[in-house]
Amino acid sequence: MERIVILDFGSQYTHLIARRIREMNVLTEIHPPNITALPSGTKGLILSGGPSSVHENTFGFSSDLLDPTLPILGICFGMQLMNVIHHGKVESLGKGEYGKQKLFPSLTSPLFKGLENEEVVWMSHQDSIKELAACYQPIAQSESGLLAAFQHKEHPHFAVQFHPEVTHTLKGDQILKNFITLCACKGEWTLEHHLSTMKEEIREKVQQGKVISLVSGGVDSTAATLLCTQALSPSQVYPLHVDTGLMRENESQSVKDLLNIENLTLVDASHEFLTALKGVTDAEKKRHIIGDLFIHILNREIEKLNLDEDKTFICQGTLYTDLIESGRGCGNNAAVIKSHHNVNAPIVEKKRREGLIVEPNRLLFKDEVRQLCKVLGLPKKLVWRHPFPGPGLAIRILGEVTSDRVKTLQQADQIYLEEIEKHGLYDHIWQAFALFLPITTVGVMGDQRRTGNVIALRAVTSSDGMTADFYSFSPEFLSRVSTRIINEVPTIARVVYDITSKPPGTIEWE
Repeated sequence: MERIVILDFGSQYTHLIARRIREMNVLTEIHPPNITALPSGTKGLILSGGPSSVHENTFGFSSDLLDPTLPILGICFGMQLMNVIHHGKVESLGKGEYGKQKLFPSLTSPLFKGLENEEVVWMSHQDSIKELAACYQPIAQSESGLLAAFQHKEHPHFAVQFHPEVTHTLKGDQILKNFITLCACKGEWTLEHHLSTMKEEIREKVQQGKVISLVSGGVDSTAATLLCTQALSPSQVYPLHVDTGLMRENESQSVKDLLNIENLTLVDASHEFLTALKGVTDAEKKRHIIGDLFIHILNREIEKLNLDEDKTFICQGTLYTDLIESGRGCGNNAAVIKSHHNVNAPIVEKKRREGLIVEPNRLLFKDEVRQLCKVLGLPKKLVWRHPFPGPGLAIRILGEVTSDRVKTLQQADQIYLEEIEKHGLYDHIWQAFALFLPITTVGVMGDQRRTGNVIALRAVTSSDGMTADFYSFSPEFLSRVSTRIINEVPTIARVVYDITSKPPGTIEWE
C-alpha cells in the first residue's frame, strides 16, 4: 500500500504529522532517522523537527534517501538538515523564533497553493539558515525577515522552518494536503485498514504463543485486549485486571461489569502496592516501584496459569503519547518529560527487548483509539471514559501514599465526577480528576477552628493529550463542588482549582 514515511529526529510533534496525514486517508509510517532504505510503496518522505542542532547531531541520516524523484518535505530541523547536506549554512539565532509568527509565502510554489499573502504559523527554533544552498530557492520569509521555507530548483523537495502539523499554524492542513498531492497519493487508507494491519501484526508476532492482556478498565487497554482476542484464538489470550488499591472508588467491580470480557481474571494486590509505596514521596520512584511490582505480580499469575514466562507475551494499551513523554518516540531521540510505568519499568523494557510486548495502540493518540473502539463496537460510556493513569492515585497523591490518603482522594474524586456528570459536562472535558496535596491549612467549621488537607481539582480540554487547556467552570459549579467536598470528606479543609495549560504544565501533576 502507498505510504508517506516520516523520519523522527526527536520532535514532540512528530506523531502529529502522521496523524494529520492519516486524517487525509494516507498511510504514514514513522521510522528512526538512520534507516538506509525506504519501504516499498513509499510515495513521499518527511524529515521531522527535533530539539538538536544540525551542528551537534544528524542521527546517522543518509543523504542517499534524498531521491531526486521522490517528493520530500523537511520541517524545522529537517529543513536545516537538508540545507547543510547541500552545503548551505545554519547558525544560532540566539533568542530564536517561538510561538505564532506571520508568514509571507510565495503563492507560486505548489506547496503553498490555496494560501494567502500573509499567514499565521507556529515557530519553535533556535537555529536558522544563514546561507541557502545553491540548489534551493526561497519561497517564504517570516515577519522577522528570516528564511521560512525553500524548495529545490529542479526536484520536488520542499522545506519549512515552521510546524504545519500543529493547529496554531492556521493553514497547516492545506500545506500538508498540497504535499500529499505532490506525492500523488490516492488517499485510500482508513482506520479499518489500521485495524486489519494491527490484527495481522499480532498474528505474525505471537503465532502460536500465549498472551497475558492487561486490562485496567480504560479505553486503551480494552481496545488492545479486544484486538488480541479478535486476532488470536480464545485459548491464546488471558485478560488480567490487577487491583492495585490505587484505583477510583469501586473501580475494579466497574471494570468487571462494564467490560464483560470472557475469562477476565481479577487480582486484589492492594495491600502489596500500599506496602511497597510506604515512605516513598518521589514521583518517579513511585512509578518505577508500581511498574516493577506490577510485572512481579504478572509473572506470578503466569506461573499460576502454568505458562512459560520466557515465551509469554504481554499486551498493554500503551499510547504513542506515553512513548513520546517517556523519551521512547519512534526514533528514540525525544526528551524525557516523565516516565510511564508501562514504558520505562526495567522489566517492561526487558520484555520489549525480548520482543514479548504487544502494543496495538503504540502509534495512536487517545482520540484515534476512541475512533478505533467505535469501529470495534464498544459502548459509548467506555469509548468516552476519561483517561486514568497506569500508576493510578499514587501520582495524584503528592507525597507519601497511605491507605487513609487514598480513601480521602477517592471520596473527593467521586464527588467531583458526580457533579460533572450531573451538570452534563463530562463529554465536554478531556480529563477531570482530584489531587491530594500533603499540606495542612486552617479552616472554620461550626464556629470552630479546623485544620485539614487540601484537594486540588484539575479539568482540561484536549484532542490528543499532547497539548491541553484548562476547562473554564463557572464559579457556581466550583463553589458547589468545594462545598460538597469539605462537608462530606472530614479530613479536607480547602479546595483549589488548577488553571495551568499544557504546556507549560503537564496534565497530571506528577
